[in-house]
Amino acid sequence: MPIRESNQSLSDEISDYLDALWLQRGLSENTLAAYRRDLALTEHWLVQTDRATKLMQASAEDLGAYNEMRNGQNIARRSAARWLSSVRGFFRYLLTEQRLQEDPTQFLEHPKQARSLPGSLAAQDVENLLAAPDVTTAIGLRDRAMLEVLYACGLRVSELVALQLASVNPRQGVVRVIGKGNKERIVPAGEAALHWLQRYLLEARAQLIPAGGNILFPSRLGRTMTRQTFWHAIKRYARVAAIQKDISPHTLRHAFATHLVDNGADLRAVQMMLGHSDLSTTQIYTHVAQQRLQSLLRKHHPRG
Repeated sequence: MPIRESNQSLSDEISDYLDALWLQRGLSENTLAAYRRDLALTEHWLVQTDRATKLMQASAEDLGAYNEMRNGQNIARRSAARWLSSVRGFFRYLLTEQRLQEDPTQFLEHPKQARSLPGSLAAQDVENLLAAPDVTTAIGLRDRAMLEVLYACGLRVSELVALQLASVNPRQGVVRVIGKGNKERIVPAGEAALHWLQRYLLEARAQLIPAGGNILFPSRLGRTMTRQTFWHAIKRYARVAAIQKDISPHTLRHAFATHLVDNGADLRAVQMMLGHSDLSTTQIYTHVAQQRLQSLLRKHHPRG
């Protein structure tokens, strides 16, 4: 039976668990939404197959059957790992709350994660993309500033659209970012990004948000921009820039890190600017750099 989104309400136990996650761990809305979706789909499948009326009642056999069904649908390994984390966390919460006596997830196997190398852009492609917006318009000037900040600071798109006026300190040349888990970091912006930010603030922002407010990059309606809106914008600018790759806002974050590592930046410094809690997450960019070097060797060395 295929996995489908369910419009049914969640069981009380799932709602309680998600509330506890929000209170205790300060997870982002995106992460909580992913956990909610995983748990809701599992519970809905259990009801559809007459195995249980709610997730709390699932046995180890039920969860194993659901996991096997998911694997048959070629679920990505990262999604499979997140699902396992979701259900394990849910049942451990129930054990802690003494609502259950046994953990049905204890024998579920964790999928092995394949190390995937992030996509990136060549420096010239980045320059073409940054130059794509029409800066004679307020929207174009806003988008140019957003692209410049995204690339200069290596931000996640959720961090970019959430920036406030007070997040930018032009005198010190830094941007204050609130990342995953509400962790704050200070990232240097660079002269080019600060230049376009200043132009946008002086020439365009008041047209987009005439009533004023704290949002740094408002939408056309003067509200906080959604991630999806900026995702569509960057796709449009990629076409203008004649970039053949399928890119997203995250591509510029990868380009930021890759170009820093390629040019000899200290990995710890890159880790801090990206907001990675674990250095091993940042180390993937050394593999990207090594792959590029190997490609250059094969292409240009007479014995490559």
